[in-house]
Amino acid sequence: MTGMSASERTLTERAAEAPMRAQVEAWAAVNSGTGHLEGLATVAALLADAFAALPGELRLVEPEPVTAIAADGSERGIDHGKHLHLAVRPGANRRILLTGHMDTVFAAGDPFQTLREIEPGVINGPGVADMKSGIAIMLAALSALEAEGTSLGYDVLINSDEETGSASSAKPIAELARGKVAALTYEPAALPDGTLAGARPGSGNFSFIVTGKSAHAGRNPDDGRNALLAAAALALRLAEAKAPGLSVNPAKIDGGGPNNVVSDHAVLRVNLRPATPADEALAKTLIDDAVAEIAARHDVRIHIHGSFGRPPKPLDARAETLFGLVRDAGRDLGQTIGWQATGGVCDGNNIAACGVPVVDTMGARGGAIHSPQEYLIVASLAERAALSALTISRIAEGALP
Repeated sequence: MTGMSASERTLTERAAEAPMRAQVEAWAAVNSGTGHLEGLATVAALLADAFAALPGELRLVEPEPVTAIAADGSERGIDHGKHLHLAVRPGANRRILLTGHMDTVFAAGDPFQTLREIEPGVINGPGVADMKSGIAIMLAALSALEAEGTSLGYDVLINSDEETGSASSAKPIAELARGKVAALTYEPAALPDGTLAGARPGSGNFSFIVTGKSAHAGRNPDDGRNALLAAAALALRLAEAKAPGLSVNPAKIDGGGPNNVVSDHAVLRVNLRPATPADEALAKTLIDDAVAEIAARHDVRIHIHGSFGRPPKPLDARAETLFGLVRDAGRDLGQTIGWQATGGVCDGNNIAACGVPVVDTMGARGGAIHSPQEYLIVASLAERAALSALTISRIAEGALP
């Protein structure tokens, strides 16, 4: 360790010694797929017990109402688990936001449910990298900081719906980001070597409900208005508009029926990823224009449901400064920290859109996330806990303007 004070060495050593592996194994042993409310409640209780060791007010936050479009075109509510919020020294002059998520992509019925050590120091299991380990790292860093003494104020939000876009937690994330000097999010590193995710595109998920008119496919097909055909035309129209700053993925069409009936109903699902805020604005215009054009051409009605729930996250000067602070902390710990643009999205997108600089891959090293091959490199728990503790300590001391 070079370039560190004696107190910083004590701080980082304390953070690295936290019982993170045991915590990860205990938390990952409980299925907490986004839709598994019972499992999420169990994990939330475990996390509440763990974070209760920190000062401040701890509470469970009710999820915001969320709806989705079913295959038949109806709008239905979606249930989500509660979110965990810890507020520490809310009146402090310098405050930061730390976020993570307790949910995984593995549903209660998924066969991937157990943990195993696939080689010495490498654990395979659901959520071990994404991101039960990140939560343990966050807790270790904050616990060490409190043990050494700090006047920093901070909010911790661990949500239950990040894997499906944080629709029920976007509002509290935005509210908690307000007034913060910086934010850290504990997604796993972008690469197994510890590389951080830099710029990210935005992401928007849309359902286009197409209503046509049914008719007999043999007797009077021209009296019908084929909703399935219009949905397919809309998918092609949107896909053809992809550009260097905008990717478009028509993912699914629900609808259709018997071969002898002109279909009067279809739902098209599309994901769009704009690279910059300007690209997002163009994408919104594209959607409006394409819907108007296809509706007129096919004489159908098209209702749009959805939004750009993840705004684009370009790196501005303040974000570059925060990344530099993390890099320098890594250097002083003997860790090489770099960053690169990535195609994924996370809660860091939403935080950055609030004007707050954020590094959103402060979690563990591992890989193969969202698959049964997901793994955690155990040694990275201590590495990243020390990195977080040192970074947060230097933010508290005024390293960021």
